Amino acid sequence: MHRAADLETLFRDTFYARHRTVLEGGFEEPLYLPGDPARIRYSHDYFRSALHEIAHWCVAGPRRRALEDYGYWYAPDGRDADQQARFLRVEVRPQAFEALFCAACDHRFQVSLDNLDGDPGDAHRFATDVRALAHDLIDQGLPERPRQWVAALERHYHTAHRPLADRLAAVFPPSR
Repeated sequence: MHRAADLETLFRDTFYARHRTVLEGGFEEPLYLPGDPARIRYSHDYFRSALHEIAHWCVAGPRRRALEDYGYWYAPDGRDADQQARFLRVEVRPQAFEALFCAACDHRFQVSLDNLDGDPGDAHRFATDVRALAHDLIDQGLPERPRQWVAALERHYHTAHRPLADRLAAVFPPSR
């Protein structure tokens, strides 16, 4: 069973001692708040929202983790084509991490264009870019925090018996 509350406990057990960061659900909108402890807030009790926000935390370096919402630019739903293209460029890496996190716990992954009332952009190309980066990350080796999170998810969900690339193909099949 995939419960977001389990991720909160697992995240704390994995990262709190070293990074003084907690994961918290139940919010209307996701938000990262630096501090002691830093807080990663995700939407409602959504499992995928929690994984996605952890992915953003894994992308952010020390300088960005000192800024509210990592100092990222964000335009709300309703973005025009240029804004959406910019959004998709910065979302490839976090969504590649999220896809790997989904693979680590055998949870279906689908890219998020996050623009229901605007120009969606090229969904097929975006999915292809996310998938390619996820495979590159497997081949090259994950950075420390995503590697630790994948390992924690694999232990919790008992999935390490199958290669991560195989699980990625199962939870994020190529689009036609």
